[in-house]
Amino acid sequence: MSNHVVVGSGPIGSSVARLLAERGERVRMVTRSGGGPAHPLIERVAADAADARRLTELTQDAVTLYNCANPKYTEWEKLWFPLNDAMIAATRAAGAVYVITGNLYGYGPQPGGHMTENSPLAAVGRKGRVRIKMWQDALASGVRTVEVRGSDYLGAGAVGVFSTVLLPAINAGRAAWAPGDPHQPHSFTYTGDQARTMVELSHDERAWGKAWHTPTAPAISIRNLADRYCALTGRPRVKINKLPRFVMRAAGLVHPMSRELAEMDYQFYNPFHLDSGLTEQTFGLRPTDIEVGIRETVEDAKTIATRTM
Repeated sequence: MSNHVVVGSGPIGSSVARLLAERGERVRMVTRSGGGPAHPLIERVAADAADARRLTELTQDAVTLYNCANPKYTEWEKLWFPLNDAMIAATRAAGAVYVITGNLYGYGPQPGGHMTENSPLAAVGRKGRVRIKMWQDALASGVRTVEVRGSDYLGAGAVGVFSTVLLPAINAGRAAWAPGDPHQPHSFTYTGDQARTMVELSHDERAWGKAWHTPTAPAISIRNLADRYCALTGRPRVKINKLPRFVMRAAGLVHPMSRELAEMDYQFYNPFHLDSGLTEQTFGLRPTDIEVGIRETVEDAKTIATRTM
């Protein structure tokens, strides 16, 4: 029975921990609050993962360290590097494999919005540059490492344009204002596929030293995503307005989160396609049907509504 450390208890970290525990593996979940899923094989520890000495102590018997952290979105430049450095140090000390929850920020805008593992890391924005340096630092450290890159998430606990923009409008019976063109194709990654791919690739030597794309269903538009949700729940079709691009940029002059979102708005005003063909062909993995992620989101929304009643 192997031991694993998972840093972060969000939808990806929790899914990774559950997958490992269900396979009979021991998991130590590290978060500031000591939270995470309840399971006999999951030990929840309250600690600062940016504290390299403490994290090294917690990782000393681990074969894998999973980076599923999600630091404050407006403070990436301040928070990510100490976290990444501490996880690299802990992994090196344990002789473990370092598995990173990646995203597509490092590519920046690509021709036609099409991204493969061979696309250049050409981001010029701050957050994209942060992700590039994190990956380069991991590679340069000499530890066995792999990064699994997904797009915007769908599934229980996922936070994105669906949960923050579309769902509140649908539930309130009002129009939604999408921070992008609702008719452009956009890739949505199922949280379960992200976690499954990270676990599957963690100890496959073919994966080490490379970044891979999470198997992801073909891109659909925000309009189509909303329609599918409404069809599943029996709700009226929601009207979706396109938020003018300048609005978020203007708001960003005084509102930090708006500024961060505006930096990444190319993802929603243009086509945004994650190509996962190489991962699928190399490891024999396939994406889950997008309806599964939508149904999970439906059930998650019902559970949250029940708790708040």
